[in-house]
Amino acid sequence: MNRPAGPLFARGEKAAMVAADLIRRCGEGGITYGYLLLYIALSSGQIFFNKWVLSSKQINFPYPVALTLLHMLFSSVLCFLLTKVFKIIKIEGGIYSEIYITSVMPIGAMFAMTLWLGNSAYLYISVAFAQMLKATMPVAVFFLGAAVGLEAFSCRMFTIMSVISVGVVVASYGEISISWIGVVYQMGGVVGEALRLIFIEIFVKKKGVRLNSISMMYYVSPCSALCLFVPWIFLEKPKMDSSGPWNFPPIILGLNCLCTFALNLSVFLVITRTSALTIRVAGVVRDWVVVLLSALIFSDSKLTIINLIGYGIECCRI
Repeated sequence: MNRPAGPLFARGEKAAMVAADLIRRCGEGGITYGYLLLYIALSSGQIFFNKWVLSSKQINFPYPVALTLLHMLFSSVLCFLLTKVFKIIKIEGGIYSEIYITSVMPIGAMFAMTLWLGNSAYLYISVAFAQMLKATMPVAVFFLGAAVGLEAFSCRMFTIMSVISVGVVVASYGEISISWIGVVYQMGGVVGEALRLIFIEIFVKKKGVRLNSISMMYYVSPCSALCLFVPWIFLEKPKMDSSGPWNFPPIILGLNCLCTFALNLSVFLVITRTSALTIRVAGVVRDWVVVLLSALIFSDSKLTIINLIGYGIECCRI
C-alpha cells in the first residue's frame, strides 16, 4: 500500500521544482522589464528636464554648454566617489596612457560635442522635432562607418537608409515653425554621436578593451568636462557675467545633474541584464513617448499629421 508514495513524492517534488523555476524566471523577467521602464522614464524625463531648464523664464538658464559641463563635472565626482572612495562599483582596468589619448579622449570630445549641440537645439526647435531629427542617427553611423571601413555597402542597408531619409524629409516638411539654426545644431549633435559610436566600436574591436557604462563614464566624463570648459569660457561665461550676479537655482540644477547620472546608471543596469540592442529598441519606444508627450507639455511642440507620418516612416527601420 505504501509503494506508490515514492513515485508520487518524486512527481510532487518535480512539480515543485518546475513551479519554483517558473516563479524565478517570472521574477527575473519582472526585474528586467522594471529596469527597461526605468530607463524609458528617466530618459524621457531627462529630455523634458533639460528643455525646461534651458527654455524656462523662471529658471533663466539658457546656457547649454554650462549645463552640459555641470553634468560632466557631477558625473566625474560621483563616479570617483562610487568607485574609489566607497568602492560600490568596480572599475574595469586596461586603460593605459596610449589608449586614453588615442581612444578615450576622442570619445570624450565627441560626447561633449553631442551633448552641447543637442542641448543647444532645444533653444530653437521643439522637443518633438528634435527627436525626429535624431532618427537620422543610423544614417550618419552607416555612412561614416563605411568611410572608415567599419560598414559595408549593400542594397538592403541602402534601402533602410533611404527609408529613414525620406521619413525625415516628410517630418521636416510637416514642421509648422522650423528653425534652421536649431536643425543645424541638432544635426551637428547627430554627427557627433555617430562619430562617438564609431570611436567606441574601434575602441572595442581594434583595441580589444571592453568597459561597462560606469567605467566608461569614469574615464570619459573628465575628458568631456575639459572639452566643454574651453567653449564655456569664451562663449557663455561672458554672457553669464553680464547678466548680473549668478543666482541660478542650485537645487534644480543639482537635481538635473543627478537625473543625468541616474540615466547613465539605468543604461548600465539594462545592458547587464539584456543587451545593447535592447537599449536601442527601448530607445525607439522612448522616442515615441517623448514625441507624443512633448506636444502636451510644451507649447512650442505642435504635431501635424505629416509630422507623425514622416516619423512613422523613420521608425520602419526597426
